[in-house]
Amino acid sequence: MSRIGLWLPVCLLMTVAQGEAVENVIVYREAGRYGGWPANHGIWSWGDEIVVGFQAGYFKPNLERHAIDSSKPVEDVQARSLDGGRTWKVERPPELRSPRRGGATPVASPGGIDFTHRDFALTVRMESSSVGPSHFWHSSDRCRTWKGPFLLPDFGQPGIAARTDYLVNGRSEAMLFLTAAKQNKKEGRVIAVRTGDGGKTWKLVSFVGPEPAGFSIMPATVRLSGKRLLTAIRRWESQVGWIETYVSDDNGATWRFLNKPVTDTGGRGSNPPSMIKLKDGRLCLVYGYRSKPYSIRAKVSGDGGLTWGNEIMLRQGGGSWDLGYVRSVQRSDGKVVSIYYFADDPAKERFIAATIWEP
Repeated sequence: MSRIGLWLPVCLLMTVAQGEAVENVIVYREAGRYGGWPANHGIWSWGDEIVVGFQAGYFKPNLERHAIDSSKPVEDVQARSLDGGRTWKVERPPELRSPRRGGATPVASPGGIDFTHRDFALTVRMESSSVGPSHFWHSSDRCRTWKGPFLLPDFGQPGIAARTDYLVNGRSEAMLFLTAAKQNKKEGRVIAVRTGDGGKTWKLVSFVGPEPAGFSIMPATVRLSGKRLLTAIRRWESQVGWIETYVSDDNGATWRFLNKPVTDTGGRGSNPPSMIKLKDGRLCLVYGYRSKPYSIRAKVSGDGGLTWGNEIMLRQGGGSWDLGYVRSVQRSDGKVVSIYYFADDPAKERFIAATIWEP
């Protein structure tokens, strides 16, 4: 049996974050392979049951670009933990196979999705990082089976390069936060869209911020109160990367710039944020840092994102800039499980790891 089909043991590498021990765990690692980009796929949790999506390809040494062999097959897979992120099993639902990799042809959604179903999950994915197209899938059995792919419109934009970021507003209503291509067909800028008929139709609600000269992509959005939303966005301009936030007080109809929680995410095109609202009301922001020392870092806000605490070093020892793309959930005991791809040696495989920590 392939190693990635087994329940994997805990990797007993311990580091320290603000005086508290953290636990680093292997989600997926196989010699010669490339596990990457959880932020593109999404993460879902039900108590201590957690599912995260990612891609699994083949490793090919490359110091300048992602070290993935584009001449070999790439799989759209997911991993499941039943014990709060300590052990994981890799799964390959056939429905999640990308259309460009032999998956089903996307069709129009019939609607009728119950976004409030207790076992609901949604994933939104793209065919290219600039103009798409993009599709969505949904599940009502905790990601064991999926329905889709379903077509997403282009909302009058040159293209949609979607990753998974959504908020559920009601049984038939949800919002997606997507990356649209700029008018020059390059990536990209963030838009908010909404469905009120269970996913049958989607309408453009707003643009989040002005069109950038560089790119403004990959949002992570939380609901702070009834109509107040906060989104964190990956930015890149003139060889500088950072994370900035925008706030809406009218459920996404309009947005205003709030601040820059992270002023430097390192080189190589920056890194996307993972932002969640903790059970005690604080906000938790986790991200990869793509300059030396290559690492996974975090910040916490106790006032709804108005101010942010000191940077927390969750994991050091990165062997390459090719890391990050974090997604996080909080488990039942209050600890956070942050999942990302990582490299401890630039000449070896990229793998999916989880850091379990307490903000």
